[in-house]
Amino acid sequence: MTVVPVTSPDLDASEISWFAALCSDDYEYLGVPDGALRSSWTHCSGIVKRAEGHGFRNILCPSSYQVGQDTLSFVAGCVPITSSINFLAAIRCGETQPVMLARTVATLDHMLQGRLTLNVISSDFPGEVAQSALRYKRSHEVVEILRQAWTRDHIEYAGDVYQITKVCADPARPYQQNGGPLLYFGGYSPDALELCGAQCDVYLMWPETRDMLAQRMRDVHARAAAHGRTLDYGLRVHMIVRDTEAEAREYAEHIASKLDDEYGKLIRDRAHDSISLGVAHQARARKLADQFGYTEPHLWTGIGRARSGCGAAIVGSTDQVLSQIEEYRKMGIRAFIFSGYPHLDECDHFGTKVMPQLKTCSLPHAYGRVPASTPATPLGNGPRR
Repeated sequence: MTVVPVTSPDLDASEISWFAALCSDDYEYLGVPDGALRSSWTHCSGIVKRAEGHGFRNILCPSSYQVGQDTLSFVAGCVPITSSINFLAAIRCGETQPVMLARTVATLDHMLQGRLTLNVISSDFPGEVAQSALRYKRSHEVVEILRQAWTRDHIEYAGDVYQITKVCADPARPYQQNGGPLLYFGGYSPDALELCGAQCDVYLMWPETRDMLAQRMRDVHARAAAHGRTLDYGLRVHMIVRDTEAEAREYAEHIASKLDDEYGKLIRDRAHDSISLGVAHQARARKLADQFGYTEPHLWTGIGRARSGCGAAIVGSTDQVLSQIEEYRKMGIRAFIFSGYPHLDECDHFGTKVMPQLKTCSLPHAYGRVPASTPATPLGNGPRR
């Protein structure tokens, strides 16, 4: 029995994703910059290709104003070098006028033939410090406009932030049908839970103890239920998997062995989500950890010393990692976004030791969003008007 009702209760597979380090987030030693691991096109596209080769079904492409790759440009560039992996592209709501964003998403979705999912972000823009209520109001309206663009003949919207006179939705018709690309979302404030409960498909959580994750699921389900909806749930967490638990724990100590805590704080503070409630919860988890940084036997919080956002890793042997994933699945978690340091090396460890033993799926296919053939849209096989 899952913690709360989920959209996909009978799904016997998981969407297993990896992470493209687009925002200066790849290290051999945490907090020690390495030019060979910079967020260049060569390095980040290499991560994508490596993940696809190991059978990962999706890859998170984050967004932040840091040296690295622009998210949607990067995803577009990956179209001709991939054939099966989906892309979870972060969209920072409000950066682009919503109707034009809808067209950009539709273009990418057609280029990828339905291999696009979206991670809805509500952080501040560079140079902006906005009230939480305004940011989430803006995001709520952007998502409503996107949904109109993907499901109606015309877009027409009268909101507090956006006012859109009736405009034809043809240029924004995506490749995916029955609602367009799936929307993933992570956030902890009441406004965030309301946005996810009302509008999104998959609620993403950062690593905490299982009791805390269960309560997080109950809180967001209450908001979804108020709108007559259910959600699926996802977990974004780092991975350190080795043949034995001792080797995994030793490697955790290794990657943190050169970390200067003052520089780690600088890394955390430069992120746009550094003052968010979710980040505060990750910091609280570090304070609750034992002397070795563990809040649960296999959940190590040391990574959070050198990054904002997701700050913990599952650490263990192959069997222990598989057991942890199964426990999360029993809770109702259907999507997993993993990563590790360095991202190419840890992708190989997880890809060879764990992936062959997991039953995986693509959630857009499981939801019936991806048509069997090119759809009758203006960018597909529809009439040209």
